[in-house]
Amino acid sequence: MEIAVRQVSSRKDMRKFIHLPARVHRGHNNWVPPLYSDEWEFYDSKRNKSFQYCDVIMLLAFRGNKLVGRVMGIINHRYNDIHREKHARFNFLETWDDLEVSRALLEYLVEWARSKGMVKLVGPLAFSDKDPQGYLIEGFNEPVVIASHCNYEYVIGHLTALGFEKELDLVVYKIPIPEKTPELYLKIAERARVNNPDIRLREFTRRKELKPMIRPIFSLINETFTHIYGFMPFTLEEMDDFANRYLMIMDPGYIKVIENGAGETVAFIIAMPDISKGIRRSGGYLFPFGFLHILFSGLRSKQLNLLMGAVRPDYQNRGLDAIMGSAMLESARKGKMAYMDSHLEMETNTRVRAEMEYMGGKVYKVYRIFGRSLNSI
Repeated sequence: MEIAVRQVSSRKDMRKFIHLPARVHRGHNNWVPPLYSDEWEFYDSKRNKSFQYCDVIMLLAFRGNKLVGRVMGIINHRYNDIHREKHARFNFLETWDDLEVSRALLEYLVEWARSKGMVKLVGPLAFSDKDPQGYLIEGFNEPVVIASHCNYEYVIGHLTALGFEKELDLVVYKIPIPEKTPELYLKIAERARVNNPDIRLREFTRRKELKPMIRPIFSLINETFTHIYGFMPFTLEEMDDFANRYLMIMDPGYIKVIENGAGETVAFIIAMPDISKGIRRSGGYLFPFGFLHILFSGLRSKQLNLLMGAVRPDYQNRGLDAIMGSAMLESARKGKMAYMDSHLEMETNTRVRAEMEYMGGKVYKVYRIFGRSLNSI
């Protein structure tokens, strides 16, 4: 039976788009459902500010009356203008193991991207690098953390068969929490305090203390993440939206900020206990009891997920990362954490990778971003 591809054009279609992954991944032990309240906001052009500077298309594939796949296409005009590219992006491809469905969805995206003057299709990427990116190519039996893709191995086979090639790999480290912070690391941190007498480390105990830090932290991200593949600077509205999405599930004890004598935020690191078991138990719904499942899973978790961190360029190579790292390890021990997940690091980020490996970290998952010329597919 022929495959028909059509654009999402109604709330009913959007519901199908959002809930298809739960059907595709039924019985998939590692899959973690999204928080559906976030999904409805993310895909809503009126509520997600990123739609203001992007062309977006969402597609559903059918065999007869049966829904068999979905994909999202994005052209981020701000990113393309900054980087002088003509790239379209794909993300959130979901199908069963059926190459022809993947082909139909991606061919539709190719024609759409060509009609917009694009020359390459890359992905999985969404609006920015803070959205799930890259498909898992190693570590299929390892647990999936928040804001990461969980995909079957056959997805990689589909993309390869359709001519997609490696664009960039992203590695994830598993880092054991030591019973004692290495003496050399402590000495580096102490020397950094002595050599930078104007700085102070800020730690937090309540969420309401974090709200004034949102814009300074995201402004620092904008200043320091320009080299990160797929990164898009946050607008003030996007900073606030991002904070509203995640602030209620953050643990303030795992956020460290360094300010200078002028009160400027010059470095930060953010981590959170892994809550994937709680999200799985909630089924993706916060109410009526999902929020409690998520809260308790964070309290019981032995895994700390590193989410992001940055040091202002004029304060880099001055030991501030050791100050924050030592404080984070101390908090992790107090929280009875056994190990950390580094989240995604570009394979080319040798400085950060060296630090992870110094702390005993081992690569245990690898994600890949693919690319394909639009000349043919």
